[in-house]
Amino acid sequence: MNRDAVEIFTGALRAVDPYAAVARHAERIRAICRGEGLSEILLVGLGKAACPMARAILDEMGGIVRGGVIVTKYGHCGGEPLAGVDLVEAGHPVPDENGVAAAGKALDLLRKAGRETLVVCLISGGGSALFVSPMEGLSLADKQQTTRILLRGGADIMELNTVRKHLSRVKAGRLAEAARPARVVSLILSDVIGDPVGFIASGPTAPDTTTWAEALDIVTRYDGAGEMPRRVMQILRSGAGGRIPDTPKQDDPLFDRVENILIGSNRIAAEAARAKALAMGYEPVLLTTELQGEAREAAGRLCRRALESQSRLASDRRRFCLIAGGETTVTVRGKGLGGRNTEMALAFALAIAGTRGITFLSAGTDGTDGPTDAAGAIVDGRTVPDARALGLDPRAYLDDNDSYRFFEQAGGLLKTGPTGTNVMDLQIILIE
Repeated sequence: MNRDAVEIFTGALRAVDPYAAVARHAERIRAICRGEGLSEILLVGLGKAACPMARAILDEMGGIVRGGVIVTKYGHCGGEPLAGVDLVEAGHPVPDENGVAAAGKALDLLRKAGRETLVVCLISGGGSALFVSPMEGLSLADKQQTTRILLRGGADIMELNTVRKHLSRVKAGRLAEAARPARVVSLILSDVIGDPVGFIASGPTAPDTTTWAEALDIVTRYDGAGEMPRRVMQILRSGAGGRIPDTPKQDDPLFDRVENILIGSNRIAAEAARAKALAMGYEPVLLTTELQGEAREAAGRLCRRALESQSRLASDRRRFCLIAGGETTVTVRGKGLGGRNTEMALAFALAIAGTRGITFLSAGTDGTDGPTDAAGAIVDGRTVPDARALGLDPRAYLDDNDSYRFFEQAGGLLKTGPTGTNVMDLQIILIE
């Protein structure tokens, strides 16, 4: 069943391959160029899937691409050059100097855009951290500290990006603003629950629905120790007080020549997992593509559903596959190493310790779980008893948020390497 779980997960990844998703929209981009008399393309890509997305554009219409800037996470481009495109690798989830440099290069490139230019933006998860241009008066260190505080406090992606959008010169529609008067088309791979384009990579080409007041409220709630940079608080308070203009909204005319197109999502991946499980002889059930909340609490909910499903099995020949997708959070209280998927897997393993016939896989579709080299982990009813036989205390590892090191010793880590895509996480539960 462990092998089956990996095969189902792999099938889901194929369905959200970013190269294929972009290539499917190439004819639409060509039609826009023909219909509107656009003579050149400038390329801006940001996120963990930026490289395969850019390769698709270059393969399909490289003849009219006049330049580009692509920024992705370290190690996510496979070492292959992108002809005529400036490739930058940068830090994630905490931004670094390379992310600032990439945003600066992109802004310089867009200054060359005219009314006969089509700017193709390739947007995928991770873009918020990778594409960084602090607003005037803020430093990179201010942005880094703000990100660390919010992550440590367990802020979800919507909260994190609400704050990021109000501290940036390129997020929340401002990249589209920098591209004026060019035509802009963004191809977007979603890593946000519900697929709101204004929150994916902090919506660099989308109208913003959030406000200064909301950003200030989020920071205030998560900054319990009062560690937020002073300048960040000053800017947020000034914005909330009406002294700084808010981000561009839906009625702003700058969006008249901007089109945002969703080309991949967690739901597409989850539906592919369901189809793969069915083909392999399982009875699949898609539970949700909006799983969120604390990872260990989500594990408890999924475990209860798995045990209920197992109790309903009418014969030894039936097998169930429960599928969930979304993105949970971890409130870090310990000093260990791990991510939300390994934490969820360890909590699930503790809940089913000794139970036969249940296998659980939780993994990030990008191949990276938090600050680790694993995508996630696979567990079953033997995981905890076997670990205790090795002298390990699974509960102590969970309490210290040290799930990666637990699985490193007990076995169960799922290592895919960078997958080239990013549509949040998948959980696959096999039951017999």
